[in-house]
Amino acid sequence: MNHILRLLAVVLVGACAVFLAPPAAAQAFPEKPVRILVGTAPGGVTDFVARLLAQQLAQLWGQSVVVENRTGASGTIAGNEVVRSKPDGYTLWVSPQTATAVAPQMMVKAPYDALRDLTPITVVASSPLVLVAHPSFPANTFAEYIAYAKANPGKISYASGGIGSSPHMTQELLNTELGLKMIHVPYRGEAPALTDVLGGQIPVLFANIPSGMPHVNSGQLKALVTTGGQRSPQAKDVPTIKESGIAGIETATWNGLYAPAGMDSSLVQKIYKDVVQALSQDEARERLLASGNEPLLSEPAIFTRFLQSEVLRWGEVVRANDLRIN
Repeated sequence: MNHILRLLAVVLVGACAVFLAPPAAAQAFPEKPVRILVGTAPGGVTDFVARLLAQQLAQLWGQSVVVENRTGASGTIAGNEVVRSKPDGYTLWVSPQTATAVAPQMMVKAPYDALRDLTPITVVASSPLVLVAHPSFPANTFAEYIAYAKANPGKISYASGGIGSSPHMTQELLNTELGLKMIHVPYRGEAPALTDVLGGQIPVLFANIPSGMPHVNSGQLKALVTTGGQRSPQAKDVPTIKESGIAGIETATWNGLYAPAGMDSSLVQKIYKDVVQALSQDEARERLLASGNEPLLSEPAIFTRFLQSEVLRWGEVVRANDLRIN
């Protein structure tokens, strides 16, 4: 069982949870279009998750659910707009941990505190990462990768889709745990980072599995390891970090659904219940799994505790590697 599943403790399959009858206001929601903000560019993992959720909720609610991309500042521009919105359910946010558990701790002036200024509703889905390398890179296994990095401190560059992103923080976690020194080259998104790894300008990248594995399957890149607790169905031949001989290091890009702080608990439960129902439909679930995402759908209280643990975890990595940004 992987890191996220252990911390969340509960994975719901289907809409089998029992809820108390919500007040009339929650029952009537939504009475007008709902918008879901996304802090990443269209076409990425988070955008896919948000658009699938929006589509399914629109069918369930009989109201328009519109996805709006507000990119920039590691996703915190979207987050800042959400925390300033009314907690009435009409402004929601789908975000990876980058903009909630990581970036605010890296900034000298954080625009918000995720634990104080947001209402966690559920972790929608989680996808492990895959370490991909250009074919010319000397290492062919994760053990060889670690050995090569230790033998060449400060000489190996690695790409990421941005400062504070899951790929960036996964490598920083390895640096902390294993004593590595590597050069971070951040890009404006995962696509340009992959392009430069494909072209050999940068040797390695922790990529989201849906983005990285097609290039591995075509032979353009080689996969060294995945970061989940067990092998991904989309990367069955690629071992995990644990299988490669190092226990206790698991990461993923997980996307949560949030609302502004102060939302009425009955409305939180209604939206959560509706998300479970919407994403438990066979077609939606199959689309998530096919994209490399595992639907989690944790209860709000469990998600809140999980978010607290992630803020603590990544805060330690930020401080250990002095990852402060202006």
